[in-house]
Amino acid sequence: MRIALRTAISGAVVTATVFVGGTAQATPPGPGVTGTLIAQKTVGDTDYVLREITVPPGQATGWHYHDGLVYGYVKQGTLSHYHADCASDGVYPQGTVVREPGGPSDVHLGRNEGSTPLVLEVLYVLPHGSPYSEDVPNPGCSFE
Repeated sequence: MRIALRTAISGAVVTATVFVGGTAQATPPGPGVTGTLIAQKTVGDTDYVLREITVPPGQATGWHYHDGLVYGYVKQGTLSHYHADCASDGVYPQGTVVREPGGPSDVHLGRNEGSTPLVLEVLYVLPHGSPYSEDVPNPGCSFE
């Protein structure tokens, strides 16, 4: 699946490597959460962005949503994914894919509840100029 994901976007993406790490405003990612830009291409009014996200053990992405579709491939570790109702919508081990539909009705949090780093390859399909994510306050869950 990883090869298929990369193959599907390779024709539409120009390779670049830049280290990025935005500061979230509402619920920031935990210490050590990083993102590396792998590739980015704009086609018409859509940005296609491929990033590698690393979440250390015991850390989380912070509560957020995306302005467009997002596809994530679990390259290493296990992703525990939660929605704004505080319920888990899935546990995704290495080799699995998660799809996030986007929009403010899809507030979620990704957590690394394991003992090894969680590494995700993430394809963002966003309206041109949109941020990777829109940070939001904790919706009332007992965890971040």
